[in-house]
Amino acid sequence: MPLTTTGELVTRAAANHSAVASFNVITLEHVEAVVTGAESVNAPVVLQVSENAVKFRHGRLLPLARAAVAAAERAAVPVALHLDHVRSDALLRQAPDAGFSSVMYDAARLSYADNLAATRAAVDWAHDRGLWIEAELGEIGGKAGRPAPDAHAPGARTDPGRARAFVAGSGADALAVAVGTTHAMTTRTAALDHALLGRLAAVLDVPLVLHGSSGLPDHELAAAVAGGIAKVNVGTALNIAMTGAIREFLTAHPEAVDSRGYLTVGREAMARTVAGTIRALAPAPAPSRVTASRP
Repeated sequence: MPLTTTGELVTRAAANHSAVASFNVITLEHVEAVVTGAESVNAPVVLQVSENAVKFRHGRLLPLARAAVAAAERAAVPVALHLDHVRSDALLRQAPDAGFSSVMYDAARLSYADNLAATRAAVDWAHDRGLWIEAELGEIGGKAGRPAPDAHAPGARTDPGRARAFVAGSGADALAVAVGTTHAMTTRTAALDHALLGRLAAVLDVPLVLHGSSGLPDHELAAAVAGGIAKVNVGTALNIAMTGAIREFLTAHPEAVDSRGYLTVGREAMARTVAGTIRALAPAPAPSRVTASRP
């Protein structure tokens, strides 16, 4: 079906008190697995390409972006493309022509004032070209090998008052909030600050985004959605699934040299992870009302 937009998917999810799953892709196998997994549960999905993934691909955005567009256009469910954790203005400016409808502009490493100014400039440029912009306030550790910040360190968690002023001043369409997750977690042991998430949801009128979601068990993912998260980013969980499946295959088949064999099992494992994650985000059905029959 035609490529959809991240803004449309996230806005609809927020209105329905649900969340859209957004998966970071690195290879064509990632792209195919995300689409297959989403199709298996009949759910919309966002394909994300991070600045780090572009660096891995020799700094070239278009090869992976073109593959993602092709896969999205042939998908049986709505698929959008999102450029993730962009610090480079040069990369930001490639987004519209590469098929991306949205960008996460990452200036969170800067001081509050500098983050606000840089994000405002990015938003102004992007909105003129029809791009939806996600920003970040607070520090979600673990990116690019950085350790997670102390939970009580200044700026480690997103302050509701500052977040409200930041959204108003920057014009961002969505805000990634730091409420207890960490990028690149390989164990699902993280726990959210649900009280803080509730305060953020109460004061912000834009959709909230959760980064570092691979570290959350299913019940925490469901609670995040119930607490107001409308977009959930997942990356490391796919790499864990792919690497584990390939390692198991090569251990069982030490003579294997055809990459199609182990890439197939890796792709299938990622598709199962995609489907499982999307199911975990689905809101619990409302209890049915039983009317007592009259005697």
